[in-house]
Amino acid sequence: MLYTLTTNPAIDMNVSTRGIVPGAVNRTFDTVYTPNGKGLNVSFVLNHFGVPSRILGFFGGFSGDYIVSESQKKGIEVLPVMVEDTTRINIFLNDGTQEFKFVNEGSLVTKENQTQMLEQLRSLTDMEYLSISGSLPKGITPEYYEEILSICAEKKVKVILDISAPKLKELLEYRPYLIKPNDEELEEIFGLTVGGGENIGEIMDVLHEKGAQNILLTLGAHGSYFSNGEAIYYASAQPVQLRSSACAGDSALAAFMSVWLEHPEGIEEALKKSAATGANVAESDAIGDLKNVEAYMKNIEVRKVR
Repeated sequence: MLYTLTTNPAIDMNVSTRGIVPGAVNRTFDTVYTPNGKGLNVSFVLNHFGVPSRILGFFGGFSGDYIVSESQKKGIEVLPVMVEDTTRINIFLNDGTQEFKFVNEGSLVTKENQTQMLEQLRSLTDMEYLSISGSLPKGITPEYYEEILSICAEKKVKVILDISAPKLKELLEYRPYLIKPNDEELEEIFGLTVGGGENIGEIMDVLHEKGAQNILLTLGAHGSYFSNGEAIYYASAQPVQLRSSACAGDSALAAFMSVWLEHPEGIEEALKKSAATGANVAESDAIGDLKNVEAYMKNIEVRKVR
């Protein structure tokens, strides 16, 4: 069974307005509330593609209850650790030409809550994969990742990491099964710049040498790369009108895993589904309906670059 862990979930409020005027009453429309958090998005998209998973995370207050109940309505089992603080609400506002992101820091997770989660991870007997995504909330230090990965190493669980913390550099020592950095994270965490892609082989070699077994590198409108340590593949991007970038990267990861985890030889199909899904989500509020994925897959070109 695949489990997803979101330490800092949220409700996302996607809202539109026709321009923003300081000091005036700015009327909004098309408001959409969705349960969110990077690991949650992974589970939602996996569920859409018929791949089961279970959700782990810290939830609190009315907003935490909403996320748990909405996830259960989708038919996904949630194993929550409940906290006293209220789960955050983020706002993504589109004024017709630009997107503005207002992201809160999240609820406080106590040491007792953290211990609860570690004990829960130790108790799971069917966990084959653990996908860890997103930021850390108040109360949790980056060293918490090491405690989680140590448990996974003991249980021989394959770990998928999609985190932007500098700690990622050290966590590669645990040989995660798959990591999904983007170009900004590559530069900020590892000091590596993609540029035009001529040095992609060197970049992948560095990450593999540090411990990553497989790498999905997403570059937004510039496509994506995948490396398994033996070969490197490039997938083009599907041009779309950006609605909201929230959820796009998480959805692309989930779409890739929906094919690749079961069929690691199916890299081309996995990359096409990943790129098509990320594009479809980027032109939608939250994850959207994913109705354009199959059509977009036909437009994605995948080629082996090494």
